Amino acid sequence: MAAIDGLPPLRDVIATHGLAARKSLGQNFLLDLNLTAKIARQAGDLTACDVLEIGPGPGGLTRGLLAEGARRVLAIEKDDRCLPALAEISAAYPDRLQVVNADALDFDPLSHLTPPIRVAANLPYNIGTELLVRWLTPPRWPPFWESLTLMFQREVAERIVATPGSKAYGRLALLASWRADARIVLSLPPEAFTPPPKVSSAVVHLTALPEPRYPADPKVLERVVAMAFNQRRKMLRAALKGLAPDIEDRLTASGIKPTDRAETVSLEQFCALARTVKG
Repeated sequence: MAAIDGLPPLRDVIATHGLAARKSLGQNFLLDLNLTAKIARQAGDLTACDVLEIGPGPGGLTRGLLAEGARRVLAIEKDDRCLPALAEISAAYPDRLQVVNADALDFDPLSHLTPPIRVAANLPYNIGTELLVRWLTPPRWPPFWESLTLMFQREVAERIVATPGSKAYGRLALLASWRADARIVLSLPPEAFTPPPKVSSAVVHLTALPEPRYPADPKVLERVVAMAFNQRRKMLRAALKGLAPDIEDRLTASGIKPTDRAETVSLEQFCALARTVKG
């Protein structure tokens, strides 16, 4: 990989620029350029796409995305220590990398991107879930992105792809499966990172559906799901009693037993309940 772009190995980049990972920023750097190229390939053919990357750090995945042919990469990096290293990558790929020094939670990237757009990132652990929820719940659908290829802690990845009846099944799985196809495409051990985290990691690939899988008002569905899983050990007739005085009748009308618990209810049933509640 280093031979492809003529840039030095990531260990040398980190040493040269003094880029010790900061826990406060949720940083864990991937140093194996073969691995970062493999992650980039999971995002599919990028030659006709702009790619949004959050938290590039020293630029391992950035280099993978560019080497795999991304038309353009917009990299949002909060840590200004990383900017000189990213500038070296930008010089090696003229006009194909734009780096913005900003907090991804406060920055709107859309004016800097041209569709089709894909997102690929080794997300900082401390903001990964919040960013995913934002990308899955825009005001209008379809979203700005065609696909998301994202690194998470293994536990979070399993929550995204979980199915009814499993311990990991909950709000994240429902949000993801309502509007996207989600699957785990790669697993990485702690020792792949510097510093090694205490848990394994996994890459999840989500492809946006043209429209939600079942009809439902997004705000009503979100409220129903949040109430159901906030008290996931309770029967739904108790967990959702604040939704409507006749909640048992509405549950039954939606094909859900009032004595069921949230973790056994399918996405289709939750959408039916959201329609019943709104009606």
